[in-house]
Amino acid sequence: MTSFSEIERAILSVRDRPQEVINPAEHLLQMGEAILENWLIAHKQIPTQEKYEGFRLLGLHRQGAKLEPSFHACRETCRELIYQINLYHMKKDLEQITLASLVAMHLLLFIRGKMEIQELGEFCCNSKAVST
Repeated sequence: MTSFSEIERAILSVRDRPQEVINPAEHLLQMGEAILENWLIAHKQIPTQEKYEGFRLLGLHRQGAKLEPSFHACRETCRELIYQINLYHMKKDLEQITLASLVAMHLLLFIRGKMEIQELGEFCCNSKAVST
C-alpha cells in the first residue's frame, strides 16, 4: 500500500516536472488507483482488479461506493481524471498533465479527508443512490 504522503509527493512531482516522467498520464492514473486502494484496504476490502468502462479506477470506485453511499461524491472526480488523461493522449500537451494532476490531488484530498471525517461527501447529490 502506498501512503497518502507518497502519493501526494508523486502527484506534485508529475505536476511540477511532467517532462521528467516517462509516462505522466499513466503515472497519475496509477496514483488515482492507489488513492482508492487505500480507502478499500482501510475498510478491510481487497481492491479489485476489475475494470469498469475500461478503467480499473472506475472499478475501484464502484467497489468503494458499495461500502459507503457518500463515496459516490468522488465519482465525477475519477471520471474527470480519466477525461484529462484522455485529452493528454490526444493532444500530447503537458498542460493537460497539469490539469490531470490537480484533479488527482483533489481526489487525494477528498479520500484522505473522508477517512478522517466519515460524513464528508454526504452533502453531494451524487452521494444518494438513484432510485429507479
